[in-house]
Amino acid sequence: MGKLTTHILDTAHGKPAHGVQVRLYRMGEVRDLLKTDITNSDGRLDSPLLDDETMLSGKYEIEFEIGAYFRELGAPMHEPAFVDDVILRFGIANADQHYHVPLLASPWSYSTYRGS
Repeated sequence: MGKLTTHILDTAHGKPAHGVQVRLYRMGEVRDLLKTDITNSDGRLDSPLLDDETMLSGKYEIEFEIGAYFRELGAPMHEPAFVDDVILRFGIANADQHYHVPLLASPWSYSTYRGS
């Protein structure tokens, strides 16, 4: 069976982003909250966002509260923050595959890709 995982790297400080709140939504006629979790010391979640019977094809969003993370670190930022909540919308076409969606972030930029 497939699964959906994520992790966050703090590219401004060269370390995993610990303590970031992450929310997963399934997109349909309504935006349906499926899971809320917080990253561990490795910048990962302790369990997949989706797996087994919850891993379905469709459109999803992951929302990362990365601005709150940088504020907590005391990173120099303006208010409002240039990068605050990062919302990534993506599709899962094959529920039997592993989809890994990493976030690389700083107070001024972010990027993502489909990892393995």
